[in-house]
Amino acid sequence: MERTVRSARNRWRPRQLDDVGEWRTYGARGEPWFGFDVVRDLDGLPPEILLVPLPGHTWGHAGVAIRRNDGRWLLHAGDAYFYRGEMREARRRCTPGLRAYQRLMQVDATSRMTNQERLRALSREHRDDLTITCTHDPVELERCQAEMPL
Repeated sequence: MERTVRSARNRWRPRQLDDVGEWRTYGARGEPWFGFDVVRDLDGLPPEILLVPLPGHTWGHAGVAIRRNDGRWLLHAGDAYFYRGEMREARRRCTPGLRAYQRLMQVDATSRMTNQERLRALSREHRDDLTITCTHDPVELERCQAEMPL
């Protein structure tokens, strides 16, 4: 694994990956999903689960889209954004600390910001069709859990 970008060099330690025995790589395939390239037909998973490539935070960063039983979609966008104010509004809002941290950790600023803009538009234009959540916002986690209890 290439670890030349400063943020990537310290992101994972080789020993964290030593026990992973079977890596699978995928490229975009199948019909686009809401205008995004996707990976469909993931080995061993049902067709309701898709990978959505969202590079920028890391080189191979991807979100996971899951079609719910009611026909709506849940997109876990991972680290494509960190704060709820970055979605669902025409203008991006982010706390200064999280904004700086995202810049520090990104490997490709242009791709990260382009994907974030596309996700923001998706979150506004298709709010009745899907829910988007991220990894780092506890308020979004609570909203997601309330909307889709386990």
